[in-house]
Amino acid sequence: MDEVSAERGKGGLRRFLRRMASSRAELEAEELQKSSGDEGATPITQCAERKRHCVAGTLRTVTLRPRGGAPALEAELYDGTDVISLVWLGRRKIAGIDPGRMLRAEGLVSTQDGRKVMFNPRYELRGGS
Repeated sequence: MDEVSAERGKGGLRRFLRRMASSRAELEAEELQKSSGDEGATPITQCAERKRHCVAGTLRTVTLRPRGGAPALEAELYDGTDVISLVWLGRRKIAGIDPGRMLRAEGLVSTQDGRKVMFNPRYELRGGS
């Protein structure tokens, strides 16, 4: 076994041991971060306020929350690093926007009550729910 193979083997063992010691939530977060990166999305933790960003992840919750007397569909998107609320004003339901669904969204990021929010984002539904 040459030196390069030995180093590669050590890294593989290290990764295996880390995966065995990690919780399921940590492993899921790691997978989401990888898939978001594959989508060319910005990690939610790095999204700056008042800037346009593309984010990708899994919808955790979807709720109907009226704002100013008008309906608003609100979804919480998680990418393994942080959460952002996606809000579609004037909508009660959007086909395919369901908890567990993978989604890619693009829009202007703002902060409301200390939380990152994207209003009326452009979105693309991704594989399975």
